[in-house]
Amino acid sequence: MSNKTIAPSLPKIIIIGLIGNMMEWYDFAVYGYFAMIIGKLFFPMTDPAVSLIASFGAFAAGFLVRPLGGLVFGRIGDLVGRQKAMTLSVIAMAVPTVLMGCLPTYETIGIAAPILLIVLRIIQGLSVGGEYTSSLIFLAENAPKNRKAFTAVWGVWGGTAGILLGSGVGLLVSSILSDDQLVNWGWRIPFAIGGLVALTGWWIRSNMHVEIPLAQTSSPVKDVFTRYRWDVLRVALLNIGSGVAFYTAFVYAVSYIRNIDKLSESIALELNTLAMLVLLAVLPVSAWMSDRYGRKKILLISTILLVFLSIPLFHLIHSVDEIQILIGEVIFAVVVGMGSGGIVALNVELIPAPVRCTGLAFAYNASMGLFGGTTPLMAAWLINYTGNQIAPAYWVVTTASLSLLTLVFWVKEPVYPEQ
Repeated sequence: MSNKTIAPSLPKIIIIGLIGNMMEWYDFAVYGYFAMIIGKLFFPMTDPAVSLIASFGAFAAGFLVRPLGGLVFGRIGDLVGRQKAMTLSVIAMAVPTVLMGCLPTYETIGIAAPILLIVLRIIQGLSVGGEYTSSLIFLAENAPKNRKAFTAVWGVWGGTAGILLGSGVGLLVSSILSDDQLVNWGWRIPFAIGGLVALTGWWIRSNMHVEIPLAQTSSPVKDVFTRYRWDVLRVALLNIGSGVAFYTAFVYAVSYIRNIDKLSESIALELNTLAMLVLLAVLPVSAWMSDRYGRKKILLISTILLVFLSIPLFHLIHSVDEIQILIGEVIFAVVVGMGSGGIVALNVELIPAPVRCTGLAFAYNASMGLFGGTTPLMAAWLINYTGNQIAPAYWVVTTASLSLLTLVFWVKEPVYPEQ
């Protein structure tokens, strides 16, 4: 079968890859920032810690189904086209986000409330499972040869900007409204906004046709688990450390600062917003370095720093001093950003083209679903179980060490760079 190709402009490629990620990750992350309120309203318990853990359990549910979403949307991306998969995934995010903001609470409909919440989180998880990796592949495959990382990183940048937008909206809402207003109805506002921005992303993607799909294998899911299983496992292990570090530093940290450090919700969100601004600045720089000096070298430096700095950084974050907390979060942002810039193109280049969408979607989402997305739940449980308020840092070190071993002993420079 012959392949028909086109040559879209680089800015158009970047816009398509960036915009959907930004909208989609805003929707997905808002839940994490309002986990404490959602826990009270949908999982009422006599112990607030148990209520928060239950709320993070629903957050984790959205991640646990991401591998399945990756297989579904990845198969669409391999057989129909990357852009089609990205457009459909944005729709699958917009609808449950709006519905989540309309849900009646436990007080109104009882046990049906948390059940419906979890169902909507699962649908969101399926959507994200196809969005992120499809956009990275789309960006990398349409990038100039010597700028693959710098082009692909805008997918990560868009996702990070979406999470930052969620943090900023959460900060604005929590600053304007009283605690009672926030609990009664204010928490619903970010979800309503999220539905609108996700639909904007769908409109932009559906009206910008820049890709004609390549002919690929007729059975990408089967090939992922047979012929290319070791490629997929390697990428999954490689992403565990950075995923856990990201969700620790930029999602769980908001609840940590509020519940453990006993600072206000608005201060926690403000500090998180500032740290994520640093992350956004670091991402394109680290991607440029990855193109210039090599993927493995940049990722190696970042992962080593993550192993040795996570515990000291958590000691900084565990404080009532806002400046000290900010320093800890900013250093986390620099280290995580450096790793994300290094790994973004490498993820694409380590999976062969015939199963690239399916293989990377499953590998990345298995890693994020089992480890990254469960990090807030794991961190809250570790503190509650051990009584050690620095315990989440040991989880970061453990997973980063696993990724470091994978990187050192099982990863060479790109295996399939030109496919």
